[in-house]
Amino acid sequence: MFDKIFEAQQKAGEMKKRLDGITVTGTAEGGKITVTANGNKVLQSVSIEESFYKEADREELEELLVVAVNKAMQQADNINQTEMAAMTKNMFGDLGALGDMFGK
Repeated sequence: MFDKIFEAQQKAGEMKKRLDGITVTGTAEGGKITVTANGNKVLQSVSIEESFYKEADREELEELLVVAVNKAMQQADNINQTEMAAMTKNMFGDLGALGDMFGK
């Protein structure tokens, strides 16, 4: 049982490293605002086209930044869930190992 716990910790560390290397983006206003994050939902950069920045008012800019960040975070969340499902499936398969632990 402790082997499974140790294996889970190792797999989680490997998954975090993989997610650190994955880049996701969120855009708003037709790509005039672009937000980049990694698969672990850590914001990496924000880019705003200079022409849009000069024309937009503060409220519009803030709202669109929220849109772009939320899009990037949603992509990161989807990737994170996919990685977690794959890791769980690889570790436990069809839950046969857990069934064996409980006498099934």
